[in-house]
Amino acid sequence: MAFNIADRVKETTTTTGTGSISLAGAVTGYVSFSSAIGNGNTCYYTIQTQTETEWEVGLGTVSAGVLSRDTVLASSRSEEHTSELQSRLH
Repeated sequence: MAFNIADRVKETTTTTGTGSISLAGAVTGYVSFSSAIGNGNTCYYTIQTQTETEWEVGLGTVSAGVLSRDTVLASSRSEEHTSELQSRLH
């Protein structure tokens, strides 16, 4: 397992709650977490809700179609998981 950083990674999800995120595919013009980071690898991530009122930054691990939210580094909820996802992942 490696720590990877990649440019132009952006996916959507319909996941709600504070657990792992089911990735719904790359936004047009961007690449997916699996193709850019690689399965089994760790990366920084940012989540923001569609209304952009809630956000979260953390470290996560990519696996086939899923991003686990391993460590929250900062969020609009005082370093807690953002619960109302249905969002964009960067």
